[in-house]
Order: sequence, then structure tokens, then C-alpha cells
Amino acid sequence: MSHDQPERAESSNETSWKSRLTDRLETQNAVESGTNSGRGFGRLLVAVYAILAIAATARGSWQLLDHGSEAPLAYSLSLLAGIIYVIATFALAIGTPPWRKVAWAAVLFEAVGVVGVGLSSLAVQGWFPDKTVWSQFGQGYGYIPLILPFVGMLWLWRTRHHGEQHTVEHGNAE
Repeated sequence: MSHDQPERAESSNETSWKSRLTDRLETQNAVESGTNSGRGFGRLLVAVYAILAIAATARGSWQLLDHGSEAPLAYSLSLLAGIIYVIATFALAIGTPPWRKVAWAAVLFEAVGVVGVGLSSLAVQGWFPDKTVWSQFGQGYGYIPLILPFVGMLWLWRTRHHGEQHTVEHGNAE
């Protein structure tokens, strides 16, 4: 019986070692296949977010400073959209597990914002007398603000690492 216990411990250590190696190889394969934000579609996604971040932040700031009293809610929301795009840009570009959580929060906030402001701008047109980033679902930006958060969520979901998948499936916090 005492001979079985060392064999079990050795077998458990070997399984743990093999599991860690497999996880590391899967993560390395994901990085090499272009699923990180430094390559392929991830790089394009970060670039689009960066362009929108600059455009929305500049436009929102200018609107508030130049004629903010005309529609303070609309222009404040436009600036908020720009700030969310800045956060999403950095979070997606950095791409570490904590920053991926920030990216998830940013793109979810962005999706709720563009749909909420889009619906509000159609229902109560007086609230949005001038086009803003999210008004009319981002019509002034070619509807990119409407499409982008859903593309971002899809990309985050498809590029999740094995550890993230395990966390989601089992509800464990890392």
C-alpha cells in the first residue's frame, strides 16, 4: 500500500506537468496563428478602434468646447464614446488576461451605449440636434460604431485562451 502512494503522487505530478505544457502550447499556437492583437485581424481591429478613438475624442471635445450649451447631453455622450474607444484600444492592444477583461467591459459598454443612444436619438430627436458618434446608431461614422462592438466581442470570444475558456465554463475566478 505504501508503494501505491508514491506512484499515485508521481502520476498526479506527471498529469499536472503534461496539462501545463499542453496549455502553454495551445496558448503559443494561438499567438502564432494570429489570434493576438499584434497580428492579423487583431491588429486591424486595434487600428480601427484607435482611429475611432481619436476621431470621437476630438469631435466630442470640440463640440463641448465650441457649442456645448446647444446640446450638452449629446456632446458629453460623444466625448464619453471617445474615452471608451481609447480604453478599448489600449485594452485590446495589450491583450493580457486582466486587460482582456477591461476590453470586454469596454466593448459591452460601447454596444449598450450605441444601441441606447441610437434608439434615443430616433425617439427624441431634440436630445440630439447635431450628429454625434452614437446618435442614429453611428450614421455619421458609416455605422461603424454600431458594428464595431459586436466585431470586438466576437474577436474576444474567438481568441480566448484555454484558461479563459476554463474560467467561463467552470465559473472560477483567476
